[in-house]
Amino acid sequence: MSESAAVIFGCSGPVITADEQAFYRDVRPWGFILFGRNIVSLDQVAELTASLRDSIGRPDAPVLIDQEGGRVQRFKPPLVPQYPSGADLGGLYLADKEAGLRAAWILSRLHAFDLLKLGITVNCLPVLDVPAPGGHEVIGSRAYGMTPEVVADMGQAACAGLKAGGMLPVIKHIPGHGRADVDTHFQLPTVAASRTELQDRDFAPFKALAGEAMAMSAHVVFSDIDPDNPATTSKTVIEDVIRDEIGFDGLLMSDDVSMNALSGDFAVRAGAILGAGCDVSLHCNGVRAEMEAVASVTPLLSGDALRRAKAVLAAFQSPDDSDEAALRDEFAGLMAAS
Repeated sequence: MSESAAVIFGCSGPVITADEQAFYRDVRPWGFILFGRNIVSLDQVAELTASLRDSIGRPDAPVLIDQEGGRVQRFKPPLVPQYPSGADLGGLYLADKEAGLRAAWILSRLHAFDLLKLGITVNCLPVLDVPAPGGHEVIGSRAYGMTPEVVADMGQAACAGLKAGGMLPVIKHIPGHGRADVDTHFQLPTVAASRTELQDRDFAPFKALAGEAMAMSAHVVFSDIDPDNPATTSKTVIEDVIRDEIGFDGLLMSDDVSMNALSGDFAVRAGAILGAGCDVSLHCNGVRAEMEAVASVTPLLSGDALRRAKAVLAAFQSPDDSDEAALRDEFAGLMAAS
């Protein structure tokens, strides 16, 4: 892997401009992320992902998306089907555990059929957050269930389906977003639960999936662990909880730098993210001035961050020989029975 900066960037529209191309060439982000504004047609997205990689001269650069199903689905009908939410799948699990696990695996495998042919190689799922009473709906139906056991089981099945399809998952939002009482896109939540409570409920699904290659942090303050900083910018949470207690040694990316749960200008935010121990920062909206500020404080990947980034690239495998039509029929049957 050639030298890359410790950042994942979005882009502003359905094609990259000459100005963006020059910016990416100079900064050399490790990867890219797509949103709805980047999607017009399937052919257009395939061209966009190719041009993003061409801009940095790295055909192996990860291209990410959030394609969960439910209300977080960047590709929408008619380009792809409207898929069920995590809660819908979790409801099937509660009625029939094996059917729920099979549905979670198949849905991820179908995402891989949809996305990999377009040059998208990483899907930011599963959501491993366990909602708690009073939690904000920013997680809500995105969660598989209300207990760590259900969430962990379904998360493992979802990860396996993506990897069988030649993609990689991102477990999120480590070490847990389910107790947040406000939307982190707009405000910073503070969770007052004790560390013991968090260990038993919030951390448990992440511990069960700690061997995955990538994780996304939570913009949440855990006041019993670090009352001053959200997990994303807390060296204490990252070192003591995510790395040591949970045991995650994969690539840790921040949630979006642009979210208003974080404070300070964009250089301050990105510097705090990397200084706390995240391996890469994630900036999604494609706003050039913000990206320039993030880039101004972003080093090249090195040390453990570089080791983890290389491990991500080594973790991709060839898709299995699943029959897409047969899986779509099976999935429809499972969901119809739920």
